[in-house]
Amino acid sequence: SREMANCASWLGRALQRGGEFKPAEEMLRRALRVNEELHGPDDARVATDLNNLAQLLKATNRLSEAEPMMRRALEIDERAYGPDHPEMAIDLSNLAQLLRATSRLSEAEPMMRRALEIDERAYGPDHPEMAIDLNNLAQLLRATSRLSEAEPMMRRALEIDERAYGPNHPEVAIDLNNLALLLRASNRLSEAEPMMRRALEIDERAYGPDHPKVAIRLINLALLLRDTGRQAEAEPVARRSLHILVGIQQRSGFEIPDYTTILENYIGILIKLGRSEEQIAEELRILGAAPAAEPTPKA
Repeated sequence: SREMANCASWLGRALQRGGEFKPAEEMLRRALRVNEELHGPDDARVATDLNNLAQLLKATNRLSEAEPMMRRALEIDERAYGPDHPEMAIDLSNLAQLLRATSRLSEAEPMMRRALEIDERAYGPDHPEMAIDLNNLAQLLRATSRLSEAEPMMRRALEIDERAYGPNHPEVAIDLNNLALLLRASNRLSEAEPMMRRALEIDERAYGPDHPKVAIRLINLALLLRDTGRQAEAEPVARRSLHILVGIQQRSGFEIPDYTTILENYIGILIKLGRSEEQIAEELRILGAAPAAEPTPKA
């Protein structure tokens, strides 16, 4: 029934937000299956389900499975709503983020700019949807070393979300994290650190101490501490980040996309602290972390 599909979709997204990926996937696949049976394969509700499931697949490092779902959702919504509808902006943004994650930046950028244009026409310049689009495009610009173009976009996104949600909302934590990473990339570490700590505090309050978002905030802070010569302070922060992801992977059976990078960064911090190969291997054994193929530090 329609109610079953709606309930499965809501529950699946709630489970995913809590890091419970396996039961979340079961619910999201059920919602998709029911809506396809009820409404046919080209209904806009099916596009929503495809996007939801694709986001979970992306979060569990199954990008090649997620991409065709995102492209199918985009095609369905373009037929249903036309090329300039806000639903199209969501589809374009989701697909562009996946393309960015797979290093296809030149294909992602025009999609991000088109999503931004659609939402600005639909919502105006100060809507939270604009903040999402600005952040996505700014991250791509940062990845392509256009920091001076990215920074004002990130600051504008932060201002929009603080006005819309208040200072302690998870959306604000995303903005703070993104801006702090840009500041770190431009060697403004003393300005970046309080933003990283504030983003971590917000997400710990919002999601609890063992959420994947918290793990990302922790490793970002650990790398900044490493970059400012505070290896001994960085080590337990990085270890906690890795511990969170190991636990999530053991519960879900899926590899989290950032796991390998966080593992290698943790090993890099241990190397800088002068730990031997045997000591590093023992630390990883205690954590239950699989050793990286190349134990070299990464930024």
